[in-house]
Amino acid sequence: MNINNLSRRGFIGSSAIAAAGALILPKMALANSFFKADKPNSVVGGVLIGVTTYSYGHMKNVTAEDMLQYCLQDNISGVELRGDATELSAGAPKKVAGQSAADFNKAMAEWRANFPIDKFKEIGKMFKDAGVTIYAYKPVVFGTGNTDEEINYAFKAAKALGANHCNCEMPEHNDAQTQRIGDIATKHKIRVGYHAHTQATPQLWDTAMAQSEYNCINLDIGHYIAGNNTNTIEFIEKNHARITSMHIKDRKVNNGPNTEFGLGDTPIKDVLQLMKKNRYKFPATIELEYKVPADSTDVKEVAKCREYMAAILSA
Repeated sequence: MNINNLSRRGFIGSSAIAAAGALILPKMALANSFFKADKPNSVVGGVLIGVTTYSYGHMKNVTAEDMLQYCLQDNISGVELRGDATELSAGAPKKVAGQSAADFNKAMAEWRANFPIDKFKEIGKMFKDAGVTIYAYKPVVFGTGNTDEEINYAFKAAKALGANHCNCEMPEHNDAQTQRIGDIATKHKIRVGYHAHTQATPQLWDTAMAQSEYNCINLDIGHYIAGNNTNTIEFIEKNHARITSMHIKDRKVNNGPNTEFGLGDTPIKDVLQLMKKNRYKFPATIELEYKVPADSTDVKEVAKCREYMAAILSA
């Protein structure tokens, strides 16, 4: 395949579209027979192409079972599983009509402090049996308004799911919060990768990483380039040992828009080739954020992103 033509939407043939729609996952109770079938494999050139389940945000269903189905349809064998889908499947409280945000947050904090760990283990086993590794868990509990019990929950839940790290948003100008999170991460011996948007600079993570060996980087190369950082390759080479997983998207510089892969300024090709050459172990996580065409779906677009990346890594 000619890499120079990868930016064209039409480069994926009928085989990719078939892969995007061929597999249907029964619900958890009916899944055993399905798992006997061939399992997905998105390791190409030694690099795991994964996906954050945020990428399926436009789909109608958001349970962990649904997210697994979408991964299988896209032939994805690794995932960053977000907290909303996981907690829904694990029986977390749902906000009811007339309930205040404060009351709902209190109910969620109480549930997380006593979360059903066996349910999380079941979800982790469901993904593992299907051939999909949950390498990261991203719950929304790392804010200053969350209790220590909620942050402890995040790491306990990650372990139950089989994840080797958590990801979270980088606190804005709050070294005390990264110290707090880092201390709890150290207790659990699970790394946390801080995700940044266009506020990222080459020095953004320095203080957090100095605070704890478990404070690490969830690098988003699309946001990084949109913030006019031109040293993406150098940054990765310098910090690769502290990168938990990497978000792959394409954006324009100067805080420009998200684009389909190959149409923006993000050095996706160079980054993937670097990962392959240096045998970095962290996953390359698809994060679908460009506008999905009216005649397409999140699942189909993730399949295109996967094939774009696979073609680079196969060259």
